[in-house]
Amino acid sequence: MTSAADIKHMEVTEEKALERLSPFELKDKLIKIAQQRAQMAGASQMLNAGRGNPTWIATTPREGFFLLGQFALTESKRVWTDKDLGGMPAKDGIAARFDAFMSQQPESDGARMLKAAVAYGVATLGFDRDAFVHELTDSIIGDNYPVPDRMLKHAEAVAHAYLMQEMCGNKPPKGRFDLFAVEGGTAAMCYIFDSLQINRLLKRGDKIAIGAPIFTPYIEMPQLDQYGLQVVRVDASELRWVGTHSWQYPDNEIDKLADPSIKAFFLVNPSNPPSTAVRQETINRIVEIVKTKNPNLIIITDDVYGTFVEGFRSLMADLPQNTIGVYSYSKYFGATGWRLGVVAVHQDNIYDRMLAALPEADKAALNKRYGSLTLEPAKMKFIDRMVADSRRVALNHTAGLSLPQQTQMMLFSLFGLTDVKNAYKELTRQIVRRRFEKFWAGFHIIPPADPLRAGYYSTVDMLIGADKALGDAFVDYMQKNYEPIDILVRLAEQYGTVLLNGDGFDGPLWSVRASLANLPDEAYEKIGSELVSVIKQYYDDWQKQKKQP
Repeated sequence: MTSAADIKHMEVTEEKALERLSPFELKDKLIKIAQQRAQMAGASQMLNAGRGNPTWIATTPREGFFLLGQFALTESKRVWTDKDLGGMPAKDGIAARFDAFMSQQPESDGARMLKAAVAYGVATLGFDRDAFVHELTDSIIGDNYPVPDRMLKHAEAVAHAYLMQEMCGNKPPKGRFDLFAVEGGTAAMCYIFDSLQINRLLKRGDKIAIGAPIFTPYIEMPQLDQYGLQVVRVDASELRWVGTHSWQYPDNEIDKLADPSIKAFFLVNPSNPPSTAVRQETINRIVEIVKTKNPNLIIITDDVYGTFVEGFRSLMADLPQNTIGVYSYSKYFGATGWRLGVVAVHQDNIYDRMLAALPEADKAALNKRYGSLTLEPAKMKFIDRMVADSRRVALNHTAGLSLPQQTQMMLFSLFGLTDVKNAYKELTRQIVRRRFEKFWAGFHIIPPADPLRAGYYSTVDMLIGADKALGDAFVDYMQKNYEPIDILVRLAEQYGTVLLNGDGFDGPLWSVRASLANLPDEAYEKIGSELVSVIKQYYDDWQKQKKQP
């Protein structure tokens, strides 16, 4: 007969096995548990706060997209119509035809935005009207290969203006960035890792630093055999005077970057899962370290949550020569399914200089790799090599993000650029602020105000909360008798609620991550209360144990 002790041992063993999974794979296991619980409970609904897919979408730029598509079809049929067949939109006079088409449309948010977008491109960015409208029209039809393959001319200029506004706080560095339109932030990561290694800028065995906690793939990818990189953690371990996490990097952690053996620094800013932007003093310290101690430090900053922080300023603004910027449109615009992102590399950068300084044998090998693309492969810029590498070089002529995707990217960017009152931005910020407050209300706690808090996620270190409420002796008991993942399993089994384990993001061992983007407002106070209830169960078990002789 199986004893209670044997059952407990089996549960602990199973939970230890689950801890080896990536948080996003663990999520699938927890969802199955939560779904079973929801089915057994009848009307009870599963609450999945594990994945950061927002519940909102930006409707106006989508409305503009579909209206533009209608115009594009009239242009196609104007050129050639034969049953189900049309022709390629023509450039000459297309802006005037666009104006005529728009004059016949009923007033709507999408129509107003579309007219404002074209006007902005012409008046502010200096576009030729026919050329700009033709790029929009031909691209939404998707009847051509992307040319240039890195990014369309007008699309790049529009996205550049948007990034300078949102990622550089409208105070961009001198010069310009080259942009590469990619299939979301995930594709950006893959292309960057590959091209850094292919071009001998990162080699197997090299040391890289990651700003922890961090989005899990930045932890897992360097460990893959094809990269074989050594990882040094730079921990956002600073505590406030009251003993809670500020999720900022202490100076002694940032100073690890001064070691010239560290070749690269990978950062998500604002962070995931703590959802806090790096303070300007820390950015200034990184700039000083790079200038004086580690001038060839490769920096990759993933800034997808930057729009949720007032006055956000990316490292690409203050350290443009060293920084590869990654931005995805997915979260802010509710567009995870569109797969829209950009990689930004400043035109004056260390990457091209490092390529020029490679040993002759490496140069010769790379010249051979890219020799079919240009007569002077040695002069090929790093970002253009990234484009080629994304299609294994041989398919470089068909590289590039699909044109309808680039069109939606332009319209998202232009929507942000023409929203001079930041009405949409304030709406999205209000959503996550409300949910943050409700989540912590479930704990009966009011976290300190923090202007650097994005609030897209919230990370709870259960030990810090428990030691203050229930004492250190209880915390010692909980650590000795339970696995950290047991909290998540109980949430799924008892309440049908799914969260992710914070240690899977290199966060504190007993921390959990809740996405504040993908559930209704009223769900979050409930989730906070459920977490408290689970800790209370451990506490009750402890009290019973203490009473036993």
